[in-house]
Amino acid sequence: MLCFVGVLAASLSAQQVGPLHPPPSSGPDIPVVPSQTAQTPAAARTAVAPLSTDPPSIPPEQIIQRFAQHESEFKAERDNFTYVQTFSIQTIDDAGRVDGEYKMTSDITFTPDGKRDEHVTYAPPSTLERITMSQQDMADLENVQPFVLTAQDLPKYNVTYVGRQPVDEVGAYVFDVAPKTIEKNQRYFQGRIWVDDKDYSVVKTDGKAVPDIRTKNNENVFPRFETYRENIEGEYWFPTYTHADDELHFKTGDVHIRMSVRYADYKRFRVSIRLLPTPQNKQ
Repeated sequence: MLCFVGVLAASLSAQQVGPLHPPPSSGPDIPVVPSQTAQTPAAARTAVAPLSTDPPSIPPEQIIQRFAQHESEFKAERDNFTYVQTFSIQTIDDAGRVDGEYKMTSDITFTPDGKRDEHVTYAPPSTLERITMSQQDMADLENVQPFVLTAQDLPKYNVTYVGRQPVDEVGAYVFDVAPKTIEKNQRYFQGRIWVDDKDYSVVKTDGKAVPDIRTKNNENVFPRFETYRENIEGEYWFPTYTHADDELHFKTGDVHIRMSVRYADYKRFRVSIRLLPTPQNKQ
């Protein structure tokens, strides 16, 4: 969910680490991040099960349509909740030490007409020197890291069935997702998603925001991340944790970053209304 603008980036050789084993190499062409188990949710600490390529019990196209419809319902439902978002981005030097950091905690609420509203409650001065945050970073924080593939957005993406692989104790279908085309000034997700094989909820995403933006004077480069969801209410799984540990490759050198986003204290602030079809009266 972060993209970054390189500022006089020095050459780095720090290790790249992340919270989970990466997807198999057959997935989309995004950087592979080795694994680490420290300070991650329980799901991320669980050993990764092998990927089964057995065909699903129903056609993949039906699964895609079902989870996209479920994602549409979830997106509308999430807009009935407030939550607290805690964001952190660090740069790491050759010795593995933090040499710059930006933190921000926000209360995420919604206006009466349903628009997202953010109230920053904690934001100490940034000590980042080798990268800066951009408008695309902040937009990705809102829309790409907690990626939701709705029925409305589905035509924008190629979605390919990969196999089955549990996430923690949840059986899941696995799909590769990539934008069909890249339109100017639009942000997209490219990577892999895990879909609960019982209720068709997305429970995990692994990928990056695309495209990277490179111009004559600026380089806006985005890290690979993983986002986990948890069952907060009923049939809906809400994003609770995003993590990235990656090297950003600039012309002036690589910059090792670590990023985390935690979504907590979900609270319903209004009642959702769902209109259901009713049978016609018999004559």
